[in-house]
Amino acid sequence: MGAGAGSSGGSAFSVRWGESMAGTFETVGVVGLGTMGAGIAEVFARAGLAVTGVEADPAALERGRGHLEGSTGRALARGKLTEAERAEILGRVSFTTSLEDLADADLVIEAIPEVMDYKRALFTDLDRVCKPSAVLATNTSSLSVTAIAATTTRPGRVVGMHFFNPAPVMRLVEVVRTVTTDDGLAGEVADLARRLGKTPVTVGDRAGFVVNRLLLPYLNQAAVLLENGLAGRDDIDAAMRLGAGFPMGPFALLDLIGLDTSYEICEVLFRETRDRRHAPAPILRELVTAGRLGRKSGEGFHRAEEPRSPSPHEKPSAASVAVLGEGAEEFSARLSGAGFKIVDPEGAELVLALSHTPVVERAVRLPHPDRLVGLHLVGDQVAEIASTVLTSPDAARVAHGLLRIIGRTPVPCRDRAEFVVDALLYPYLNDAVRMYESGYASIEDIDTAMKLGCGYPAGPFETLDRLGLETVRDGLRALYAEYREPSFAPAPLLDQLVTAGVRSIRDLAP
Repeated sequence: MGAGAGSSGGSAFSVRWGESMAGTFETVGVVGLGTMGAGIAEVFARAGLAVTGVEADPAALERGRGHLEGSTGRALARGKLTEAERAEILGRVSFTTSLEDLADADLVIEAIPEVMDYKRALFTDLDRVCKPSAVLATNTSSLSVTAIAATTTRPGRVVGMHFFNPAPVMRLVEVVRTVTTDDGLAGEVADLARRLGKTPVTVGDRAGFVVNRLLLPYLNQAAVLLENGLAGRDDIDAAMRLGAGFPMGPFALLDLIGLDTSYEICEVLFRETRDRRHAPAPILRELVTAGRLGRKSGEGFHRAEEPRSPSPHEKPSAASVAVLGEGAEEFSARLSGAGFKIVDPEGAELVLALSHTPVVERAVRLPHPDRLVGLHLVGDQVAEIASTVLTSPDAARVAHGLLRIIGRTPVPCRDRAEFVVDALLYPYLNDAVRMYESGYASIEDIDTAMKLGCGYPAGPFETLDRLGLETVRDGLRALYAEYREPSFAPAPLLDQLVTAGVRSIRDLAP
């Protein structure tokens, strides 16, 4: 779906106005000068636009001025700006506590707290103050832009313009159109974002837009797996960082975002979708209630001064090892080269079952089922160690040490469908397919948003192509069969593509 595909009555005036609007964005208002708002003001000023920053009172205004001066000062110290450039940027920003000073602004963007009542009240005031042609934009990360626009007499002139923190650094801007947005307006705002040096993606008005709608269910699901005892916090973080290639594990990222922020976004998603995966995990609610909000409070899933657990250095005590499953011959050769004796399963002190599915059925067919652990090799760094209800602690410990010797990071987990990495990765990919199937964002924009917004090495559709549609579809079926979670069922489009023998979702006719 192309940029600026929003629908409205499309009066002759609105079309003419949209066509000529690109050159009219010269004066901008930013309401709310916290870290995010001040960063947005800096972005516009860096691009040569005149900016009016508005705060509620003189003290907040001075804090906002301090944010801007501090940010540009750090850029100066790092050699990213010269003294003259910094002076020009600061000279383009004026500060006020009066909304009335926005009367001539071409665009006003708000960056106040994520409380719908606050935003609706502000937009009512902006609608009264600003000139009729002005565009009103919200920087909300997840709230309904349509509901905000409905408080104005100009819903066709209201869009979402969601920057990412820190705004001067992060390249992504989500441009959100509603059903009432004037034809062409989303495209013009996307052009403005490019003028700012940003990469825009244009999306429909759904809770969480693209990034948060895909990111938060994944993070929330990680909290559910932790709470259910599937694997430990640090092991899940390591699995997703080293196995999936994500820049941070889910719990490190939750602490960075803020557990209260994550909780609220999950609540917004759940209110719109009623999908149980969007309901905040109980452990998330508990930590927020306890005031453990992440880095901002000093502790969240992690504690600020938490001592690091020393890496275990178990020496494998098994004199003999057996390997079962697909790829057993190659893996046996690897172990043999590391000095391990490879024998038949009946006589082995440790049995490794290479598998991406639960292995307890293999275990019960052995004379010593307590000696078997499942082993899922993820990428070239991680090995998930799946313990069945029969696996002895000694067998799991020996497998842990064995994997370290051959250079793999062991991730102990329970013997459950898709273990850790795929149990978190496949539902995320499924959500991306559903998002595209619903028609409010394109494949390219979804991939771009997740790479730029989250720092992922590949977008979800690029990842689907790498893993294979059938592999992901079958993994989702296994997750659904085990957990009976409706959203784990493969998206209809994914099922149909596999059935039709289509190898890539990109092969669909445009």
